[in-house]
Amino acid sequence: MRLYLDYNASTPVDEPVRDAMLACLDGSPGNASSSHQFGRAARARIDAAREQVAALVGVKPAQVIFTSGGTEANNLALHAVTAGRAPGRIAVTAIEHPSVLEPARQLQRSGWTLDLVGVDGQCRVTAETLQAGLHRETRLLSAMTANNETGVLQDLGLLAEAARRVGALFHTDAVQAAGKVALDFAASGAQLMTLSAHKMYGPQGVGALIVDPAVELVPLLSGGGQERGLRAGTENVAGIVGFGVAAELAASRLADRSARLRSLRERLEAGLARHPQIQVFARSAERLPNTVQLAVAGFDGEALLMQLDKAGIAVSSGSACSSGKTEPSHVLLAMGVDEPTARGAIRISLGKDTSEADIDALLRILQERIQWLARAGSAVGW
Repeated sequence: MRLYLDYNASTPVDEPVRDAMLACLDGSPGNASSSHQFGRAARARIDAAREQVAALVGVKPAQVIFTSGGTEANNLALHAVTAGRAPGRIAVTAIEHPSVLEPARQLQRSGWTLDLVGVDGQCRVTAETLQAGLHRETRLLSAMTANNETGVLQDLGLLAEAARRVGALFHTDAVQAAGKVALDFAASGAQLMTLSAHKMYGPQGVGALIVDPAVELVPLLSGGGQERGLRAGTENVAGIVGFGVAAELAASRLADRSARLRSLRERLEAGLARHPQIQVFARSAERLPNTVQLAVAGFDGEALLMQLDKAGIAVSSGSACSSGKTEPSHVLLAMGVDEPTARGAIRISLGKDTSEADIDALLRILQERIQWLARAGSAVGW
């Protein structure tokens, strides 16, 4: 069996995306910064893709700054607000992706005051946690639209209003949300929004920062004048083209895909609910339609993950960017989950190719593997 259930880590490239990228790779060799016909052809492809990505979140093409992925876009967002300015305060939620938490900690080491905004037991930022984490001196609030581990969707209106009250810019990492739920940049209240192609059936290695025209950015990379002078380096034309097609497909298929994924998630959670030893996190919160994070009482998450892998099923123990680490999930710890339980969590994320038969196979093999581990003495029996 080969069953991929780790779509939050990365999605397969959709066939129309692959076809568009191959046509680009097999076609003009031009550099988009060149003025000859080959360069103009490459520039036209980038312009078309910029329009497609812009349409996904309801902005003008000029507001789309292409990057090498979500990590660079997040770093650019934090850097743009803080570079060349006297240290002040920034606030990020305690459940952010490392590509936000780590640059925030770097700023802290350089003199900025870092405030971590907490969440409740359902992984939600609340009015109370915002009040505790924001100050009149806060210059930037960064909060993800959807958590990559639990799938919990945040109230962007609440976050944007809280940032507005203290005069801070609001950045949201929407990498996990894009393509799974509808996004409208203006309605979100954010001034900066991060996207990534490989979470919506596009290629790895390309993303974007969506920017409010009123925000003055400072480049993260110095060099040529690409991307309005904000992201130096020759553009990845084929990757950008793939991103554009993926964004267009995501918009056109959003409603159908979301409804089908929600039905599959409900089928999975109904099966898990038959076993009291299994805890599904943040089940009462509004979540992405494809994401389930769970723990089995008494079991180590990595051991269970490896058992499923031996059976041909790919799931995750959390963020793929944190793979290889043995620390418990920082997201679950922020939710008040105890350390042994947080260490034992696994994440199942469904995608466009997941079927009802796949869900049933997962439930069956999950039970078999837990029973095997129990007999082997790894935990109490199921």
